[in-house]
Amino acid sequence: MYFLTNNSYSYRFFFVFLRPNMLRMPKFISRALSVRISLMVVFSMAILLVVTMSIMLHYSKKAVREESFHKAVQTLEGTVSNIDNILLSVEQSAGNMYFSLLPYLDNPDIMYTYCRKLVETNPYVVGCAIAFKPGYYQSRDKFMVYVHRADSAGVPYVSSFIVNEKEFGNRPYTEQSWFTTPMASGKSEWLNPLVGMEKAHMEPLLTFCLPLRGKDHSIIGVIGVNISLSQLSRIISATKTSKNSYCVLLDCDGTFIVHPFGNKLMRETALALSRKMGDEAATDAVETMLSGEAGYRKFRLEGNELYGFFKPFKRVSITGRPPTELGWSAAIVYPEADILGEYNNLLYYMHAIAIIGLLLLFFLCRTVIRHRLNPLIMLSEKAKLIAEGNYNAPIPDSNKLDEIGRLQKNFQLMQQSLNNQMSELDKLKITMQGRSEVLRIAYRQARKAQRMKMAFLHNMTNQMVAPAKAIFRNVSALTETDSTTDKKEIVRLVNEIHEYSKTITEQLNSFISMSDEERRKEADHV
Repeated sequence: MYFLTNNSYSYRFFFVFLRPNMLRMPKFISRALSVRISLMVVFSMAILLVVTMSIMLHYSKKAVREESFHKAVQTLEGTVSNIDNILLSVEQSAGNMYFSLLPYLDNPDIMYTYCRKLVETNPYVVGCAIAFKPGYYQSRDKFMVYVHRADSAGVPYVSSFIVNEKEFGNRPYTEQSWFTTPMASGKSEWLNPLVGMEKAHMEPLLTFCLPLRGKDHSIIGVIGVNISLSQLSRIISATKTSKNSYCVLLDCDGTFIVHPFGNKLMRETALALSRKMGDEAATDAVETMLSGEAGYRKFRLEGNELYGFFKPFKRVSITGRPPTELGWSAAIVYPEADILGEYNNLLYYMHAIAIIGLLLLFFLCRTVIRHRLNPLIMLSEKAKLIAEGNYNAPIPDSNKLDEIGRLQKNFQLMQQSLNNQMSELDKLKITMQGRSEVLRIAYRQARKAQRMKMAFLHNMTNQMVAPAKAIFRNVSALTETDSTTDKKEIVRLVNEIHEYSKTITEQLNSFISMSDEERRKEADHV
């Protein structure tokens, strides 16, 4: 199918080239969300468009091809009809002259008049000859008149000089095919009058040969009416429906009767030409034509793809016209560009429209998406300010109910919640700072109390040192007494020990009381 062949390159281009390039997108594309979304939309549309266009173009090509083939067949029918009308007009002119001439067969001088009149009245006729069998006129062994246009290659319907002559060609008329064949068959027919003659300087002609019968119905001569094949080819070419198409008409031997190039008329056969080109398709087409079949073939000529439509040349059957077929074949040749020209133009137009449409879609999507993403861009800028510490950056209200509108409202709520939390954190910070200051003061007071306690303990210790030493001395002295020691001395030592012990006890009680007071204060403080 077309979309699997002609457009396979489009799919390979998309999946092999575009996909890797999407992975290596430039930074400005990767940073721009609107561009990326637009490209995604365009690529999706491109895939859908390629598939749709492929299917549509496949069926369009099929329809255009069928329509072109139908038109080509109709054109071929019209061309065959046009050629047959020209031949029929010549046949009717020759027949009219035949019946007008019958009463004057004994007057050879009037033959020029009839021939000239026929050439003048029929624009397709370039020459007319009347030849009688040898000895028909007693005063003349051979008699022939030939009237033709001096410029027989001229354009039809344009007058040109008419020349009278007594001979045609470079051989006696009794040896020419246009005379001998009807004399032998007794039938009217179309012939190539130049068979067996030097044709280098002679214009290709086609002659309608009509046997001339006397009063006893025996054949006494032949009327030959010539038409120019070059002129016939120009007439047919002027009616072509395509600029580069052309029509060919082959006789039963494959010789060109109608061809756009005059140098091939009656000089080269189509079969020899196709074999010279070495194109088997062209040779097959010519052989099929010569076999009397109808159809078409595709072949190649001088590097160009051509379509040849052909059919047997059949004459219209009317009263008085001989029913014999000529064995000719007509063909009309179209270049492939003419057959599919409209389709190719449609293809170019659709490609151009698709590319322009995708570009417009891209820019339209980008514009719409950028407009729709403006709130996101604004929120991105506000988020950056908030990240920098500006928690009171104003966020405008949104009246949209879509996802972006809800996001903007939620962003406002988030900012309010963040502001509340930051306010609470500020209050907590102030509270913590106050408590830290109280703790610092308490710590300093504790340090001061500790130092005072240490000083007090040091002082208390110093105060208990002297009584302790005195007790130690008295105890040592008591241990050294004996029975001889004075009892008063012993009583004195005991009393001193008692006094010193009392002093130490008072100091310890004072220390214990002070400690209890400190614990009580600490408990009350907590």
